[in-house]
Amino acid sequence: MFDAKGFMQSVPQQPGVYRMLNAKGIVIYVGKAKNLKKRLSSYFRAQVDSIKTRALVSQIAQVELTLTHSETEALLLENNLIKAHRPKYNILLRDDKSYPYIILTDHKHPRLMSHRGARSVKGQYFGPYPNAGAVWQSLKLMQKIFPIRQCEDSYYQARTRPCLQYQLKLCSAPCVGKISDTDYQEQVRLARLFLTGKDQQIIADLVQQMEQASQELAFEKAARLRDQIQALRRVQEQQSVSGDHEEMDVIGFCFMHGVAAVHVLFIRQHKVIGSKTYFPKLPANTSEEEILPAFLMQFYLQRMGGQQVPKDIVLGKLPQGKEALQTAISELAGRKVQLNSVQRGEKARYLELANKNARIACDGKVSQSQKVRLGYQALSALFQPRAALNQMECFDISHTMGQETIASCVVFDEKGANKTLYRRYNVKGVTAGDDYAAMDFALQKRYGKLTDESLLPDLVVIDGGKGQLQRAIDFFSSANFDRLPLLMGVAKGEGRKPGLETLLIPGQPDIHLPVEHPALHLIQQIRDEAHRFAITGHRNKRGKALLKSPLEQISGIGPKRRQALLQFLGGMQGVQQASVEELSKVPGISRQQAESIYQQLHSK
Repeated sequence: MFDAKGFMQSVPQQPGVYRMLNAKGIVIYVGKAKNLKKRLSSYFRAQVDSIKTRALVSQIAQVELTLTHSETEALLLENNLIKAHRPKYNILLRDDKSYPYIILTDHKHPRLMSHRGARSVKGQYFGPYPNAGAVWQSLKLMQKIFPIRQCEDSYYQARTRPCLQYQLKLCSAPCVGKISDTDYQEQVRLARLFLTGKDQQIIADLVQQMEQASQELAFEKAARLRDQIQALRRVQEQQSVSGDHEEMDVIGFCFMHGVAAVHVLFIRQHKVIGSKTYFPKLPANTSEEEILPAFLMQFYLQRMGGQQVPKDIVLGKLPQGKEALQTAISELAGRKVQLNSVQRGEKARYLELANKNARIACDGKVSQSQKVRLGYQALSALFQPRAALNQMECFDISHTMGQETIASCVVFDEKGANKTLYRRYNVKGVTAGDDYAAMDFALQKRYGKLTDESLLPDLVVIDGGKGQLQRAIDFFSSANFDRLPLLMGVAKGEGRKPGLETLLIPGQPDIHLPVEHPALHLIQQIRDEAHRFAITGHRNKRGKALLKSPLEQISGIGPKRRQALLQFLGGMQGVQQASVEELSKVPGISRQQAESIYQQLHSK
């Protein structure tokens, strides 16, 4: 038992951060305080109203303190510790994806393209954007205004005549000299101005160029410039906003039935460039007042939004500790950032829109959770006697004529799909096209070495008929488990039409449920997810196999020797046609290796 009374005697009345650890030494909660003694004493009172706090205190075995000079320093340290430890009782924002950018590459004829990940491509980066959809829309829009190439470099370098994009007036075909380098660089300059939000300067430049072309009697060029100006003005009409707010984030919030949704509108250069909804992971019995401050801290201090922090962050209600949070964000951003709550005007209209989106997203999440819960209840009623179901796993097999076989396992719990537990297995050592053996392989991989029976699901669903289900029955019958999961097979109906599936439960008659039955909806959902996950893996594996060179199958021939063979003999066709003597003349290839290469390439 943790000696709270003895511990509190040594706690100072200073700002700092506290870490609560359980008996295993795992950090289960990180918090900050302006006055550590006052804050920590609230955990160890005789009467604590919060169920969450009581559950936390019951697991405390040790508390560690770190003193800071100010509350702002404590906030920054708290954020770093939460990011490092991901404590069980903290509200966590899980969004570690890299955000997409738009790049103007550093080529003779720069390419306009999207990019995600490390900045390995040379060029000028614009963004980041909130999602790939925003990048795609921007690129599609710019293609209609600025005829800059967006094709791959390999495609660009191989052109001998203009492609369809030139015919559609979506590219100026610099690859075959349909535009001069000077004119192309001018379009690149205008695109760069557009991406930095300087639309008015672009129009002014284009108007000046159009007037000059008219004076020089270059009427075709003047007409092209006129069309470009009109296209740009139409875009301004579609994207313009009423008001003069150059940049801000507007944050909508909704909390219902234990689900929180935070919707962020990103406004940059007077335009809404995108939005994104976040669903923070909440510990049980989390209060509404805790959520938004935790979201703001992680979203901006960990730069999870991907965007540059704006000068203005608009909220419906200012969080507790606003001053410290505002100071911390400003220090990290390198400029003053304001947290504002608004009641009227343009910002209030944006806030209403963000709140509406948050409510819709939250309602959708709650509705989905309720559907899953109803599905579990209806599904449990199908078993005799009635079973308690909380988690189920579904297996599927995917291949093309027995080649590149992939087995998938997807996991659903009471909240729906749990993608962190999904697994794919490359099926090896079985006869091509033998789905029964492939199912045996997948079950053995998933459960063969399982030692903790608490990790077994309540129900295992097999996407297949009686043959595949029998393999699962045989596997678990021979498994040395004290507790066995329930089993169910899902046989496809006539014409593979949804709603005509046959549910196969060992020891029970075949079950055909009505189309609207909630249990059937849940089974269809997990079956379709297993199929999607399997076929995606299979296609990726098949694609890699198609791109694989026959030389990669030859032992003792690494990347350097493969490259030497292809360069010396003029490609794979030359290698296949070469004799042993010709192969042995390749630098780095011995006579013995040449014979081995020749035999393996001609063995079929």
